[in-house]
Amino acid sequence: MKSIILQKGLLLIAEPTLLGDFSFNRSVLLLTEHNAVEGSIGFILNKPLQYSINDLIDDIDASFEIYNGGPVEQDNLYFIHTIPTIIPNSIEISNGIYWGGDFEVTKQLINEKKISKEHIRFFLGYSGWGVDQLEAELEEKAWIVTENTLKDQLLSKSSLHFWKEKILEQGGEYVLYSNAPENPTLN
Repeated sequence: MKSIILQKGLLLIAEPTLLGDFSFNRSVLLLTEHNAVEGSIGFILNKPLQYSINDLIDDIDASFEIYNGGPVEQDNLYFIHTIPTIIPNSIEISNGIYWGGDFEVTKQLINEKKISKEHIRFFLGYSGWGVDQLEAELEEKAWIVTENTLKDQLLSKSSLHFWKEKILEQGGEYVLYSNAPENPTLN
């Protein structure tokens, strides 16, 4: 497998051997920031919570799912999207995916039904790594790094079997892990 240079926009797939970590076990993350000065930030794409956006924000009339973005600042709401032309102050991650923007405008557009769940995803918390921490985890074989081949269609992808699909794409010994129980000690 070719070596990929860490940069924002890549996907991190939890190795099947990453067990006992509720946040990251069988996770697929979008790396939204990576630099040598501040470290790395990402959001878990496939761990929906039991909340929808209208459970957390009273004046939003929509039931978009909220995802566990990671273990850092879980009392804060974040969002990524594919519609920077209507959400001002968005920051491009890559491949047509953007982070944040004007939340008041976003709320209004959701209430006006101009934003659908295929174009935006909300997270409680985020995943963060200090300088060189993610590189150390890669050396420990905690993550598989891969390109985001779905590009701006990433947010419309169902999260239900996302980790399994990404593991199957790796081929080889990973095919065996794709059907293993989430906690092999319970087998």
